[in-house]
Amino acid sequence: MNKIPLSVIVLAYNEEENLTDCLKSASFASEIILVDSGSTDKSDDIAKAFGCRILQRPLNGDYSAQRNFAIANASNEWVMMLDADERITKELAEEIKEAVRSNDDICWKISRENHFVEGRVLHGVLRPDKVERLFKKNNAKYEGLVHERLQCSSPKKELQGRLIHFPYKSWEIHLDKMNRYTTMLAKKYASQGKKCGFLSGIIVKPVWAFVKTYFVHLGFLDGKLGFEFCLLHGFYTLEKYIKLRSIIRFNGRI
Repeated sequence: MNKIPLSVIVLAYNEEENLTDCLKSASFASEIILVDSGSTDKSDDIAKAFGCRILQRPLNGDYSAQRNFAIANASNEWVMMLDADERITKELAEEIKEAVRSNDDICWKISRENHFVEGRVLHGVLRPDKVERLFKKNNAKYEGLVHERLQCSSPKKELQGRLIHFPYKSWEIHLDKMNRYTTMLAKKYASQGKKCGFLSGIIVKPVWAFVKTYFVHLGFLDGKLGFEFCLLHGFYTLEKYIKLRSIIRFNGRI
């Protein structure tokens, strides 16, 4: 297989269930870098079998720093960020090859389609989102501890192919992530001096979060999964503002 001059970067922590399919989908790239934040499973063994460069670095809750570290260590000018729970489709792979070969100064957006054992979710809170993933390394830098964003000076364009995303293996994992993210966001909002009234933050915003994703963004078209995820999005919003209000009023205590 003729590999293209592209560095695919994958962040990993105990991702042995995901890595084989993830790395296989990126096998057209000349370099795959796995940044491991202390895995205790077979993640590194799987990466070695695929010929990946493995870099060890603690995450310390800072995803931007982890991604920037990986970018700085990339051997190629072109870089693609790929999460361990994502797969590059054949159609997308061909578009990526063409984009790298053309070498235009563009930051490419890619749409992600969320899949689960029970089915796909194409609407509501988990409707396909467009993420900036393919870019030239010298034009890009990540910022933000949580929900990190790519800051790229290149013009933005969108590829038509999609990433297949398997975001959660279980409800336990999903709820654990919600708990961690709402805590981080509540602390971030508090540090920024954001206020939280009981009516607006604890009642109105959570209800609107559900209504918006379920009705406005058509979550009801995804059946039971659509309802469950939209309902949990309302709870996510509620949890975030309950924690913020607690930090403001009682230093995080109930």
